[in-house]
Amino acid sequence: MNHAIALLKFYLDAGVDAAIEDAPLSRFGMAGARMEAQSAPPPAIAPRASDTSAEPRPVPARSAPPQPSAILGANDRALAESARTAAAGAQSLDELREILQRFEGIESLRGRATNMVFADGNPEASVMLVGEAPGADEDRLGKPFVGVSGQLLDRMLGSIGLDRTRFYITNVCFWRPPGNRKPTEAELVAQAPFVQRHIELVRPKILVLVGAASAHALLGTNDGITRLRGRWFDYKSTGLAAPVPALPIFHPAFLLRQPAQKRETWADLLKLKTRLAELG
Repeated sequence: MNHAIALLKFYLDAGVDAAIEDAPLSRFGMAGARMEAQSAPPPAIAPRASDTSAEPRPVPARSAPPQPSAILGANDRALAESARTAAAGAQSLDELREILQRFEGIESLRGRATNMVFADGNPEASVMLVGEAPGADEDRLGKPFVGVSGQLLDRMLGSIGLDRTRFYITNVCFWRPPGNRKPTEAELVAQAPFVQRHIELVRPKILVLVGAASAHALLGTNDGITRLRGRWFDYKSTGLAAPVPALPIFHPAFLLRQPAQKRETWADLLKLKTRLAELG
């Protein structure tokens, strides 16, 4: 058992976040089965039926991941609808901040956090970054990405000529979860309308989705960040005149644990720099 736990930890540290098969396979057993199959005589082939009226068997459809409304309870869906109504009333960033601060229903986060972490940087900038959730430093100061991960992110963006006067940054979760746990699905769904309205009010030319939680929330996919990073997507919203190009990248906290992945992130940053030059 200890060996199995150590192996799983190795996989996590190596950045493995997706399974290739639905169930584990024994490659040794497969090798033995192949050897037995090779030594067995070939099966007899049944004659083809003369009746050609039978329809071909359809290929089973792959089920899509459940939508939030399908996996949440009635109270959570009602809360999400209330959040949509509240967020839609904001006509400026200041109004959105005030409405979010007063919004009831996210007490599992707000009641135990020190500060709401709304945003930082220049709201007039072309680039808007959306991260995951605040940590201890962010909760204490009320600003996103100000801890060790934030310092690395600043250096990463500085390498392509961007600083906090040239980008705007927020999160999909505005309060630090207790004990630094992951936000629950219900908590993210309740905040999603405010994130959506946040993007609509800023109207960036480019979105950078920092980490898996941000990519999943805004792109509506469950694919792992290793599959999503470095690819351009279109973020669409009813309050935007046109889709916004969105680029997922590794979270800097992951890069601190896996510095070898900085090479991939540098390639992603060069893609961002190129797209910015194209947009002017």
